[in-house]
Amino acid sequence: MSVIDVNSLISPFWLPNGHFQSIYPALFRKVKGVKYFREKIVTPDEDFLNLDWSGANSNRSDTLVILTHGLEGDSSRQYMLGLIKLLNKNGLDCLGWNFRSCGGEMNNALRFYHSGATDDLDLVVQHALLSGYENIYLAGFSLGGNLTLKYLGEYAAQLDSRIKKALVFSVPMDLKACSLAIIKPENRVYMQRFLNTLSPKVAAKAALYPDHISISDYKHVKTLYDFDHIYTAPLHGFKGADDYYAQCSSMHFLKNIRVLTQIINAKNDPIVPFASLPLDELRIHNHVSLIASSEGGHCGFRPARLVDEFYWSEKRALEFFLAENG
Repeated sequence: MSVIDVNSLISPFWLPNGHFQSIYPALFRKVKGVKYFREKIVTPDEDFLNLDWSGANSNRSDTLVILTHGLEGDSSRQYMLGLIKLLNKNGLDCLGWNFRSCGGEMNNALRFYHSGATDDLDLVVQHALLSGYENIYLAGFSLGGNLTLKYLGEYAAQLDSRIKKALVFSVPMDLKACSLAIIKPENRVYMQRFLNTLSPKVAAKAALYPDHISISDYKHVKTLYDFDHIYTAPLHGFKGADDYYAQCSSMHFLKNIRVLTQIINAKNDPIVPFASLPLDELRIHNHVSLIASSEGGHCGFRPARLVDEFYWSEKRALEFFLAENG
């Protein structure tokens, strides 16, 4: 495919850099009107996942978009709701699923979620396929984007032919590079926000599994790297943070992807260094292309002029999903 530079995305003058372009939508954007029907499905390990369905209209569409949120997000985040609202408005059904421990309810099993837990995404996809949709599209944001790309590459040989397209935003394809980037002083506001929501989850999980999780270890967590090394890695069978990042970074699974896929990352993303993306491989990939916007921050992409309530990234997604050839 190709790497396409997009320099026409002009953010508002009052959002002058990647930090402002990332933070403003997360804190101040409100998306109203999306109606969810929640379904709880049981996992093979007797845990559960909460799925939030949103239909385009009373007559079910023949196409379903499955959306995967980011780190410590859920189906109620503005980036999920904004895209779902636009897709519903244009005749596409949507399914926003929530990672284990996300979506307002702590999961039952010892494990949480992580950047490479493609078994859960596959369970959601297989469940959705039973509903009879003719076309399944995947969308992912940040960690959810990494998970989506890893899934497409890891499960390439067994993907159902109804899975036609995928689009991912602000993807940390090199997890270690991004974990180290978020430690930088200018990025600590993001890291602290994540750690503030992870801390009570660890406490709740430690109360359920005191023999497996020590809340006292949390005093050693100063960064996301620490959290992944102390909690994420051992809970999910990895030797440590470096092993976790190496096994779960989607850049290692790109070569196997055979589904038409588009990646949208901003060059000024403060959390995902643009240099960490596997640009050489993307330039020659037959099925995956990269849209490299000059602005947009991390899961931001608010244009300077809002002709309606939808963001630049959401309109690019709609265009991609509705195109006959992608």
